[in-house]
Amino acid sequence: MAKASDIKNGNILRFNGELVQVEEFLHRTPGNLRAFYQARMRNVKSGKLVEYRFRTDEEVDIARVETSNYQYLYEDGDALVIMDNETFDQHNVPKKLFGTAVKFLKEGMNVVVAFESDEPIMGQIPNSVELEITYTEPAVKGDTSTSALKNATVETGAEIKVPVFINIGDKVKVDTGSGSYVERVKG
Repeated sequence: MAKASDIKNGNILRFNGELVQVEEFLHRTPGNLRAFYQARMRNVKSGKLVEYRFRTDEEVDIARVETSNYQYLYEDGDALVIMDNETFDQHNVPKKLFGTAVKFLKEGMNVVVAFESDEPIMGQIPNSVELEITYTEPAVKGDTSTSALKNATVETGAEIKVPVFINIGDKVKVDTGSGSYVERVKG
């Protein structure tokens, strides 16, 4: 067991039987009161925010979390099959760990997955990905407004909004966090 003073931002703690990631950890010394640590933590599974005050000598359980790069192989029901880039071991991880960005995941893409013991607890895909447009309506002649957007389907099946000059077969860069078009990729 560690003491509260050992906690750092980014640590994963086992707190009230749940795994939480420390987002903000501040040492407070109010006037004539005892010092304490103010922590803002996010539940790894539910995403709920938790605030808590730790006494300076309070015991905490810092979880051992292994984070590594993996290659996404294919989808298997509600799970994704990933492969360790060094040992070539394959693991099934729940799709929900990647949130809404999972719709931009293409086979062969690298992802980051964090494991606590043997349980996958967090997944992250790159901040932006390059995908090919598989379907979009052709541009209407005369509609040259620079801010006009139209619907398009990318190779993973996800729908995004793109400028009117984008055509089927174009490659575009997509922000996986917001699901928005960034730019057309030359080449």
